[in-house]
Amino acid sequence: MRYPGALLIAAAVAAPAHAQSVPIDAPAGRAGDAAVAIARQTGTSIVITDPAVSNRRVGAIRGRFSAKDAVRRLARAAGAQAIQVGPAGWRLVAAPAVPRRRAPPAPEPAQRAPGPEAAPSPDIVVLGSKRDVLLADYAGEVEMIDGQELDFGGAGGTEKITQRIPSLSSTHLGSGRNKLFIRGIADSSFTGPTQSTVGQYFGDLRLSYNAPDPDLRLTDLARVEILEGPQGTLYGAGALGGILRLVPNPPEMDVLGGAASVGGSLTQHGAAGADASATINLPVAGSAALRVSIDAESRGGYIDKPLLGEKNVNRTDVLGGRAAFRFESDSGWTFDVIGIGQDTAGRDSQYADRDGPPLTRSSKVGEGFDADYAQGQFVVGQEFGDLRFKSSTGITAQSLEERYDATLPGGDPRLFVQNNDTTMIANETRLWRPLQDGLGWLVGASFTRNRTTLTRTLGPPGMPAPATGVRNEVDEATIYGEASARLGEHLVASAGARFTWSWLGGDGEDIAVAQLAQPVALELARMTARRSENAFLPSFSLSSNLFSDTTLYVRYQEGFRPGGLAIAGDIVTRFRNDHIRTFEIGGRHGRPDLDPFEISANVSFTRWTDIQADFIDSAGLPSTANIGDGHIWSATVDGSAALGPDLRLAAALTFNDSRVDQPAGALVFARSRQVPNIARVAGRVGLDYRRELGDDYALTARGWAQYVGKSRLGVGPELGEQQGGYVDSGLTLRLGREAFGVTLGLTDLADAKGNRFALGTPFQIGREQITPLRPRTLRLGFDASF
Repeated sequence: MRYPGALLIAAAVAAPAHAQSVPIDAPAGRAGDAAVAIARQTGTSIVITDPAVSNRRVGAIRGRFSAKDAVRRLARAAGAQAIQVGPAGWRLVAAPAVPRRRAPPAPEPAQRAPGPEAAPSPDIVVLGSKRDVLLADYAGEVEMIDGQELDFGGAGGTEKITQRIPSLSSTHLGSGRNKLFIRGIADSSFTGPTQSTVGQYFGDLRLSYNAPDPDLRLTDLARVEILEGPQGTLYGAGALGGILRLVPNPPEMDVLGGAASVGGSLTQHGAAGADASATINLPVAGSAALRVSIDAESRGGYIDKPLLGEKNVNRTDVLGGRAAFRFESDSGWTFDVIGIGQDTAGRDSQYADRDGPPLTRSSKVGEGFDADYAQGQFVVGQEFGDLRFKSSTGITAQSLEERYDATLPGGDPRLFVQNNDTTMIANETRLWRPLQDGLGWLVGASFTRNRTTLTRTLGPPGMPAPATGVRNEVDEATIYGEASARLGEHLVASAGARFTWSWLGGDGEDIAVAQLAQPVALELARMTARRSENAFLPSFSLSSNLFSDTTLYVRYQEGFRPGGLAIAGDIVTRFRNDHIRTFEIGGRHGRPDLDPFEISANVSFTRWTDIQADFIDSAGLPSTANIGDGHIWSATVDGSAALGPDLRLAAALTFNDSRVDQPAGALVFARSRQVPNIARVAGRVGLDYRRELGDDYALTARGWAQYVGKSRLGVGPELGEQQGGYVDSGLTLRLGREAFGVTLGLTDLADAKGNRFALGTPFQIGREQITPLRPRTLRLGFDASF
């Protein structure tokens, strides 16, 4: 049932006329509007879930036709395939563009008009552009992953995306506590008061402000989009490296269906695991529908703690779900209510000693983490002819408890516990006109209110004492706009700007102010006083389609993060906002995974001023400061090619050269000024194979290998440890029909250990640590849909 797409169009009338010829008058315009017109005139239901199909321009369809003929004509004009789902219902999906093994179709029957109509090539819409820009006109590097590909082989989270996109990287502290980075824009290894450099979105609303990646399960998504490079004009604060946008499948008014999968796994050198997911779509009274997804996963541990006599301690349990209710009024308004929730529990941490026996850790205390996430959204949308309107409002609560071994060499066991609790209220409202007749534009406004409280305790596991914490408050209001104009037949110019007002505040937590000297207390009061910051973020781009199926572009964009409060020893200090400016040039040929051959390439240069980063203070605690100015050169190239009717090869390579060239403070004396956590070189190669076996059975195989080059853990001499330099891999097979199948998957084919992340606890920097890959894991799964 998991149909790709992010838009639903369905219409029906009471008196069915689908079995006879009736007058049809569908004017030229969007395929979605034509579908509504034909459905109303024939008394049928036509569903389009793919916005790329819905937004295609089609010619007028006029004359006397049966419903079946009218739908087929619309499908041909839109470059789509019509699938009949009932006696009076059809679903239009993008027609496959990859060559098939079967022979070319026979000539059109004689009764049809002479000269067969050639179906136009499917267009791809970049939803993250916020104004439905076609990929052929989009000036920038964008990666898209179809939701069905993410479902393939069982449930998963963000790691399924990082395995496919080399320019997207992550720390590896554990599910629900990692930071993401795009295109070499990385600040630090820890999650503290700084805002993430990657904007993460579910639909139009951000998932978090300055909290870690919640690592939501990726079940029942239409697609995932990664827009690389600063996105400050459209997305505001925090999108320094780019954005990652999850696009859900919407509820469908005329489809009762569901899907489910279940699997079990065995990890070499570790414990067994299991996963399950289910999705159901329930129409309600013809104009409303409910769509619900549930996920559960238990990943077996593989780290042993011999000092405690424990094995496979790092099991991770995930329980999450999502529900969406949509109502469509007769006047064309759509109303969506969406709820998202997920609980993640890591029973212990996943790091090991570098010099000890493989997959072991000489820790004397139990560590681990608990991450909880919840978000509610209310979304209103409407179309006024060529104009489109959407307003999204959301409330988010996210909490993370992390437990670290803080035992000193030769000392008694100590435990450091850090709690990061975040609440956020956000609204995004915009009105836009897609690029038509040479002009497209967008105007919007947003408001975000974010509150984050960071509290800490340190001491014996049974009697920890409060340590200094901090509370940060941010209120952010913005207005923004962007416009595009077609300058001649092959050139599109775009320009935009965003103005942001930020009001910052906060306070210290668990600070014994009475014990502070009066000058220090006065300075603390000044630090925590409320203050304001403004930011102006312009953008400009040019894209050219001078050559067939080829786009060349140049782009300038900016981004920023507001300042805030951080912990330094036993007091609270202030850090400033940072700012980024990027110029890039690139191009693409063909459509990803559709054309027989497609390739894209991009080169960018970035200046980053007043870089916010986390470091280890004199007490061994993470702290935050501005570490100086830097620059980043980045280059990416990726593409794919059909090696035959059943086999496709994909490859990607990314290169980053980053440096803090105007360091501040102690970083002047650091051994390396490399921006942390970013490999100089990373790459991926993948093979997709599909063979039709007859009787609707098919064999699908997907294999991949990914190389992650070496990088440094963090900034400064204490965090100079190297990590990376490993190869990860996987292979998944599926045998079955569309409605049911059996999958067999194997990850880490070589059972490599590697070192994904060189930190497990900040208190034992002298004892070298590694985060190994999950050992070779075999999974057997079953999936079904109706």
